[in-house]
Amino acid sequence: MAKEKIVYVCDYCGYESPKWIGKCPSCGRWNTFKEFSVRKDGISSVGGLSSETLLPGAFVQERPVLVDQIETAEEPRIDMGDAELNRVLGGGLVSGSLVLLGGEPGIGKSTLILQTVLRLRNRRVLYVSGEESARQLKLRADRLTQSSATKEKGMEIERQCLVICSTSLEQIFTHIRNTEPGLVVIDSIQTIATENADSSPGSLTQVRECAAALLKLAKGSNIPVILIGHINKEGTLAGPKVLEHIVDTVLQFEGDQHYMYRILRSIKNRFGSTAELGIYEMRQDGLRQVSNPSELLLSDNHEGLSGVAISSAIEGVRPFLIETQALVSTAAYGTAQRSATGFDTRRLNMLLAVLEKRVGFKLAQKDVFLNIAGGLRVTDPAIDLSVIAAVLSSNVDTGIERLVCMAGEVGLSGEIRPVNRIEQRIAEAAKLGFRRMLIPRYNLQGLDVRAFDVELIPVRKVEEALRALFG
Repeated sequence: MAKEKIVYVCDYCGYESPKWIGKCPSCGRWNTFKEFSVRKDGISSVGGLSSETLLPGAFVQERPVLVDQIETAEEPRIDMGDAELNRVLGGGLVSGSLVLLGGEPGIGKSTLILQTVLRLRNRRVLYVSGEESARQLKLRADRLTQSSATKEKGMEIERQCLVICSTSLEQIFTHIRNTEPGLVVIDSIQTIATENADSSPGSLTQVRECAAALLKLAKGSNIPVILIGHINKEGTLAGPKVLEHIVDTVLQFEGDQHYMYRILRSIKNRFGSTAELGIYEMRQDGLRQVSNPSELLLSDNHEGLSGVAISSAIEGVRPFLIETQALVSTAAYGTAQRSATGFDTRRLNMLLAVLEKRVGFKLAQKDVFLNIAGGLRVTDPAIDLSVIAAVLSSNVDTGIERLVCMAGEVGLSGEIRPVNRIEQRIAEAAKLGFRRMLIPRYNLQGLDVRAFDVELIPVRKVEEALRALFG
């Protein structure tokens, strides 16, 4: 009989320890170690690796090879029928890859995957649901696509999407062997359990064992597997952090349920870039791809309104214009409030300190509220200039001209630092009809101004930018 030993794993970073520790030596967090039972020989019917292969003298079939002798080839991609999803994945789904999609409850994770697999052609899909019944999935599928088959060019093509409602990993493997699918979807990984682990579904042991078994399945059979995961109260993927280390790609589906827009981000991707971004619009009949987010994120009725500035931002390879809104009012209480939605609050405090120290605007006794319109969360530092412009516009109650946008990073000394891909930012502004654009002076070097239909205003300091905006 296989012997078991007890190890303790940090629930945040995956650090292992033979005994319980209050503070994790790796990430420094407290009370994150959970008890984890592992077999001493490591042999599992689900597909664990045997520790005997790691012992001295064990027979190893493969031998080390030089890096220059390794043959490489282009990874074949599976077209998911969704341009936004293909972009975030790096060009499509790689065969034999393990993808983890995480998000808050009710954000639309299952809707995104279900409507994607229903559009796949000539590929059998096994959709494993551990949370919903088959009738619920059928009702959702009918709502997404109103029919059980699609007609393209006069030809009727049946969808090959098989649905099974099970939470047993062993039964799931049996169905995979019987149906031989080209894609497996697990909804969700927290509901799946294996008989080799004596714990409840969703625990540290079950999630780790099931993910390792599904990884071996994907690599051994070359079948791509998509896992759907939940988000805990800290805003990170539920389960151990090692789950993110096991999978090949980690996608984050985020957004505010009170807004119609959803953002698909790539946190980890072994087959592509992690800077890509996909935007969807939640509608009654499912998620719609937003090919040009700039037109939807900008409102046309802010003429004469104070506290609104337009910035040209870039997420991944996609430029788009966003609307930055600010409200400055006298503090009703002794301590002034600083609140930001869709923007880093610490960076907002830094920009307010630059305004007070370098420009001379006193905002210490005033409340400052900042909002990125559309429910987006932007991390591009090029929107610093628009944040400062919106704050001062609200402070002096003077509106900014509607056809003016800007891009620039603000430093601690009040200088406007250069930003990357300035040509794409200017081209996006010109496409939407903007007449003037404030850019860092350094970005003007080597730039053909005549190639754009936008008047470029180079600025070097915050004072110059504010003088160009407010006179």
